[in-house]
Amino acid sequence: MNRFYLGVLLVFLSAAGFGVMPLFTLFAYQNGASVTNILFLRFMLSAVFFFLYIFFKKEKVRMTKSQILSLFVLGGVFYTLQSTFYYHSITYIPASLAAFLFYTSPIFVAVLNLLISKERMAKPVIAATGLSIFGLFLLFGASFGVINVYGVVLAFLSAVVYSFYIVVGHSVVKQLSPVVTSAFIALFASVSLFLIGMFLGEIDFRIDIKVWGFVLTIVIFSTIVAMFSLFRGLDLIGSTKASVLSMVEPLVTSLCSALFLSETLTWMQVLGGLIVLSGSMLIVLTPAKREITETAKNGHTF
Repeated sequence: MNRFYLGVLLVFLSAAGFGVMPLFTLFAYQNGASVTNILFLRFMLSAVFFFLYIFFKKEKVRMTKSQILSLFVLGGVFYTLQSTFYYHSITYIPASLAAFLFYTSPIFVAVLNLLISKERMAKPVIAATGLSIFGLFLLFGASFGVINVYGVVLAFLSAVVYSFYIVVGHSVVKQLSPVVTSAFIALFASVSLFLIGMFLGEIDFRIDIKVWGFVLTIVIFSTIVAMFSLFRGLDLIGSTKASVLSMVEPLVTSLCSALFLSETLTWMQVLGGLIVLSGSMLIVLTPAKREITETAKNGHTF
């Protein structure tokens, strides 16, 4: 197969894996598992896989104390919070809506870069921000009264925390391989979620066989296959094309939600979601600070 088309296929496969993850999480939740327990099992099993991969590939792991601390903050704090906010949000609002809201993260990345680097926002970034705000207005305008505000806030918080994760972790992950980075982030996230789960009394390995099936599907298809497909796709077609193609993820979530959860969004909400994605696309394609904003889409560690 042509190198470019293979890369496109792999990126779409990755987006499909990440896009269906909220559905499997909801299925597990509906069968009696808590969100915290699901996330803990996902990160724990993913960490086991990644460290086994590192061991059998005999990949060298050399890190400074500073890098270990940074990975702890990224996995044990930022990614734990981001995942918790996001997966709790889909218990209150449609998964498709949560996915669209999460994809406002490039906007927050651009704002954080402005605040931290004190650099002016490029005109396309300003235009993208305005476009996304308009899209959000359409997304909520006609039916905000019937949308659970708590779920919306959680989805936005997930996008904000993920933006901090991207900005803070950008320099760290450049110095380490994606597999090593993912392994330690998964490890630290699982430790944090285990402690939270124990405090809340939600950690339980004696879960229904159906829940184990959903969790293993999340680990295998929505984590391992999705990540390796994305990394390989990046090598084949480059980060810019991959980051734009990855934006089909919320569309996959919306389609699967309609098929399997009977979730529906109005045409006005779908239009608003597409406009939000268009704003994010403008951010990704803007030359200034492109590397970091691309990471906001391709640095989808989990």
